[in-house]
Amino acid sequence: MESKCQCCCSHTHSQSKEKEKSIIKKWWAPVLSGVFLLLGIIFQHQEWTWFVNPVIEFLWFLIGFLPVGLPVMREAWESILQKDWFNEFSLMALASLGAFYIGEYPEALAVMLLYSIGEMLQDKAVNQASRNIKDLLDVRPEQVDVYRKGVLSTVSPREVNVGEVIEVKPGERVPLDGSLQNPYAVFDTSALTGESMPRNVSEGGEVLAGMIVSGQAVRIQVTKPYDHSTLARILTLVQDAAERKAPAELFIRKFARIYTPIVVLLAFLIVALPALVAAVHPEFDYVFNDWLYRGLVFLVISCPCALVISIPLGYFGGIGAASRTGILFKGSNYLDAITRINAVVFDKTGTLTTGSFRVTSIQATDIPEDELLSLVASVEKKSTHPVAQAIVHYASGRGVKPAIVTSLNELAGYGLEAEVEHHQVLVGNIRLLTDRQIAVPEELADCVATVVVCAVDGKYAGQLLLSDTLKEDAVDAIKKLKALKIDNIQMLSGDKQEIVNIFAKELGIDKAYGDLLPEDKAVHLEQLNSVPGMSVAFVGDGMNDAPVLALSDVGIAMGGLGSDAAIESADVVIQTDQPSKVATAISIGRATRRIVMQNIVGAITVKVLVLLAGACGFATLWAAVFADVGVALLVVLNSVRILRKKF
Repeated sequence: MESKCQCCCSHTHSQSKEKEKSIIKKWWAPVLSGVFLLLGIIFQHQEWTWFVNPVIEFLWFLIGFLPVGLPVMREAWESILQKDWFNEFSLMALASLGAFYIGEYPEALAVMLLYSIGEMLQDKAVNQASRNIKDLLDVRPEQVDVYRKGVLSTVSPREVNVGEVIEVKPGERVPLDGSLQNPYAVFDTSALTGESMPRNVSEGGEVLAGMIVSGQAVRIQVTKPYDHSTLARILTLVQDAAERKAPAELFIRKFARIYTPIVVLLAFLIVALPALVAAVHPEFDYVFNDWLYRGLVFLVISCPCALVISIPLGYFGGIGAASRTGILFKGSNYLDAITRINAVVFDKTGTLTTGSFRVTSIQATDIPEDELLSLVASVEKKSTHPVAQAIVHYASGRGVKPAIVTSLNELAGYGLEAEVEHHQVLVGNIRLLTDRQIAVPEELADCVATVVVCAVDGKYAGQLLLSDTLKEDAVDAIKKLKALKIDNIQMLSGDKQEIVNIFAKELGIDKAYGDLLPEDKAVHLEQLNSVPGMSVAFVGDGMNDAPVLALSDVGIAMGGLGSDAAIESADVVIQTDQPSKVATAISIGRATRRIVMQNIVGAITVKVLVLLAGACGFATLWAAVFADVGVALLVVLNSVRILRKKF
């Protein structure tokens, strides 16, 4: 035990020493250059005899310049070798060399010193912001108790193999995906969904990394390695999102490539044009060094690094803020696209309704009810549709055992066709039987409940009626969207129009369409997309709505917790089953865009003002560097502000 403690202390001490070395390595150059600059200014001000010598003065400031100037000059040279002639390194190199040429040695050193300090502070702010975002999401424990040879051992979650059993105590986070070994347990899903929603899991049920154990210690059999857990996938998704650039980011990149050579040309013209004027009008007093100084000020303030860094950071901050609330954007381009949405189309079942159907009645014709239920449950047993699952659950509750199915064929939008104990069985909606020219009781056409009909050997055998309910926040979701000035809200469903109308009235949706096959939904989306100026978001469950999600401008999958299909098919994944999060996603997108536009407008405005002041001779190199560094830090701080906003 003692050796373990000593080892731990030694490791901590080693880490502390490494950190100290890193800080010294990072700051020695600006500190040394700063000392030379400060002493040089004092020596100049005091007019010390030995310092009046021009050579000594030049060498003093040159020595002070080298620690901070050489790294920047090297970066500029490497960029030039790669044919990247115009960048912030070459701008600063030109400005400092020009200042040396005209004898402004302190300002030449100050340009590089303040630029280097500004870059370091800026990098620190960016890295800290990125770490903050990652820390908000990466809540996986660093240690876990695993059963090995009947004894609990504490190891890193990375060392746990699939199939091993781990134990997680109350209040601790689950480090790995797995299946519950206890008869029953309750978990807090806040790390995955953004809200402290209790999730009840029975023995054999799925437990995901990031959940918090409530009540009692649980045992979990690991089903996925550390790097493939749900939380790891979410982290990867958020980090990879930075690769998908928003239009503003792409514009700024292109803008910087064009902008930088233009300002170099303008700086040259600031020096050259007055010389031409003086050549034509001899009375014009032209002093080359004065105009060169103005050109150098122009170069320093024109550095575009503030824009280039702050805009992607702004979008990354928005992605991080959304992730905290249980909303995953697959790229900053989607964060930008969602701000233009002016129409939202919802799938009904499982999106606005709970999808938890229950059988309200069963009616058979020429066979006993239990036999009808056995046939229907047998056919529906392998389906993942909520209606099918409700029927299977109902049959199990009545003690009805399913029959043996020898063949099964899914008929998309209609139902299922199967051979059950030498009988040809059809199970699905009324359209299925009508299409096969099997008579169905007329009263079923007017029924407002969800109807599942069954035919055996080409003859109508009976039906089951089921009901669905709205989600708790469904009405609130529609109100929030309308508050965001999105009035074109629609609902699509495969259910009968009468059922859809009832739900639409409760929700306050004016446009609701029923009796739709999957291909009908796709056609409806295509028609909406063809309307000029229309930008459509489709919200579905991510499982059977993949074609429609792909057709929309922004595809939003509901209830994507642990669902590979949802993450694959959608642009945005809402990890909870809360439709109100659609409005939250739009609000975060709009807030991010506001911050990005503030950065663009603010940085360009300040730069233009100082550029004009420099060109007119009212700004010094000191002011230019302070303005450049200051703007960069301000926009970085503004970018991460979204992380503190509540949505």
